[in-house]
Amino acid sequence: MRVIFMGTPEFSVPVLEALAPAGHEIRAVYCQPPRPAGRGKKDRPTPVHQRAVQMGLPVRHPVSLKSAEEQAAFAELQADVAVVVAYGLILPQPVLDAPRLGCLNIHASLLPRWRGAAPIHRAILAGDARTGICIMQMEAGLDTGPVLLRRETEIGAEETTGALHDRLSALGAETVVQALAGIDTLTPVLQPDDGVTYAAKIEKAEAAVDWTRPAVEVDRQIRGLSPFPGAWSMIDGERVKLLGSRLASGEGAPGLVLDDALTIACGDGAVQVTRAQRAGKGAQPADVFLRGMPVPAGTVIGA
Repeated sequence: MRVIFMGTPEFSVPVLEALAPAGHEIRAVYCQPPRPAGRGKKDRPTPVHQRAVQMGLPVRHPVSLKSAEEQAAFAELQADVAVVVAYGLILPQPVLDAPRLGCLNIHASLLPRWRGAAPIHRAILAGDARTGICIMQMEAGLDTGPVLLRRETEIGAEETTGALHDRLSALGAETVVQALAGIDTLTPVLQPDDGVTYAAKIEKAEAAVDWTRPAVEVDRQIRGLSPFPGAWSMIDGERVKLLGSRLASGEGAPGLVLDDALTIACGDGAVQVTRAQRAGKGAQPADVFLRGMPVPAGTVIGA
């Protein structure tokens, strides 16, 4: 089919890479415009932009799709379908209506649970046992369209948002190729009204660890905010990001380090930090981190 691809971050790249080998003609790639990044604050193309250029595909990055000119340019591509994944711009109705088969969105949750901006983070933060990918027919509402195809997967007990992100990205690529191959035979299923939740954008204010909370909540916070923005706590006067954890046995005053392996008491139970990062340094497994910054048993962190 003639396809318009619309995506921006790293999550979208495997989907772009899967479409051409499946035999589809990619008429254009739409993504967010380059933005200042790095120490020099020079404009940096998005991951999708960079990969599309490498693949020799035409790239468009309008600031908005609201103008009649942009909508006409989109329609002139005469696409059969648009595949949208983490694009980042609202699609006006003329854009939704332009492709012959409409616009399909790849959403990283089991809709109607976790509509919105941060479904992977929110699933882990909430302690969901399962998540997945939905291929959805787009309409004007926020992730409200009927679902053509869904694939489920378990969330691992120690899985971080970063690891789950990579798995769902690959699953999304595989699933949308299946959906396009069988689009004439798939039956759209309306989303139920029951079970709707919204995945609000992650705010940096959510990242400070409160050790008085139960261990199960602290563990979800650490894993759910890894790698970005990264849950953090003060250790010996230094802000340290905590990027991996598991539930552990032990009790003590909240914030008390219980052993020499970064097991930390919470309001109820304990967590063992498995990955950490000091300011200005790379993330490290806990044993490597502790060689550079010992945190002996009896230390109280978070103050």
